Amino acid sequence: MKLKLIALAILPITLAACQTSDLQKAGDLAVSVLQQQNADQTLSAYQWQANPQNAPQPITLNFTADKKLSIHTSCNTLFGGFELKNNTIVAAQLASTMKGCNGLAAEQERFAGNLFSQPAVPFVLNLNDRDNPTLTLVQPNGEKIIFTGKMTPETKYKTQGETIFLEISPETKQCTGVAPQTCLQVREVKYNDSGIKTQVDKDWTLFYDQIEGFSHSPNERQIIRVKRYEIKNPAADQSKYAYIFDMAVEREAVKGSL
Repeated sequence: MKLKLIALAILPITLAACQTSDLQKAGDLAVSVLQQQNADQTLSAYQWQANPQNAPQPITLNFTADKKLSIHTSCNTLFGGFELKNNTIVAAQLASTMKGCNGLAAEQERFAGNLFSQPAVPFVLNLNDRDNPTLTLVQPNGEKIIFTGKMTPETKYKTQGETIFLEISPETKQCTGVAPQTCLQVREVKYNDSGIKTQVDKDWTLFYDQIEGFSHSPNERQIIRVKRYEIKNPAADQSKYAYIFDMAVEREAVKGSL
């Protein structure tokens, strides 16, 4: 009798545990379904990077809202269309730029080209950390390639960037913003639709902001393409704009400083 009483006493606890477990599984499933339903928005809201080959630059996946995929490597860029089907990424046959590659960059490019070689690539999104989400691609041999997401500027600033061109002087100067700092010297450059330079500011201007992703060289004069994003409600000591380096348009080695 005592044993029966003990069993009856344990039974409600067991049922409760089962119910809790089932609820947890149902909750996890609901979250998973929701994440997969919003996968196209999530994929395009981030840039996804991984570097399994330890090449000079990571592999970067870019998915756009209009279903275009680009894969940037240390050498060439692969690009084409894609769609999502049943928790898989189906990529069209990818085209590529045609720069010559060697060493680790060539190995990385071959690896990147094989990421979407199967008809449909299973994927898993982990959004537990919205600042550092992960995208896992499952390869035919079972290997899992994990990419870490970095929010795109368009997502972060909730606006489309304005493209501008800046000539960067090799020489920097001391300046004072909120505090003493070193400033770039810049001149804005403009081009027409044919890519012909139509205007270069005459005078150098001190640039008090930072250009994310740009590395200044005292031995080079550069013209760079930059995306400028307006910051909504900036703090009193914050710039109105955020600047993101896009690419170098011209580079010229110089001797000494200007």
